Amino acid sequence: MASTASLLKTEIARLARKVVRADTEALKRAVSKYRSEIAALKRRADALEQQLRHTGRVKASPNPPRSEDQASGFRFSPKGLASHRKRLGLSANDMGKLLGASGQSVYKWESGEARPRAANMPGIAAVRSLGRRDVAKILATLKNKN
Repeated sequence: MASTASLLKTEIARLARKVVRADTEALKRAVSKYRSEIAALKRRADALEQQLRHTGRVKASPNPPRSEDQASGFRFSPKGLASHRKRLGLSANDMGKLLGASGQSVYKWESGEARPRAANMPGIAAVRSLGRRDVAKILATLKNKN
């Protein structure tokens, strides 16, 4: 026959397992409920993203193209302005002098932080058709005036 100590020990272990099982069952139910809620939220987020894609494309640029750009037939591209300025060998300040703006404005146009005003668009279009020699002549006359 088993000793009293071992019987007491097995009974305590049995009761402890029973209590732990009851506690863990409640936690398992809660975890299951949370997982199903998370899955439902993910499905809803996917559906909303898909709906957003269908209703309208999300623009990468914070400044969408304006109607005056389309009306003049000239499309402004920050990357294009930067590459043309470098192709001409101009600093941003020199490009700003040609366009009647500051060098800081040119930097912001090139980085996409800002868009040129409608008054600057014809100048930008005109500079696109100029070569290095033409630009050098124009800058020389601008420096002579000052």
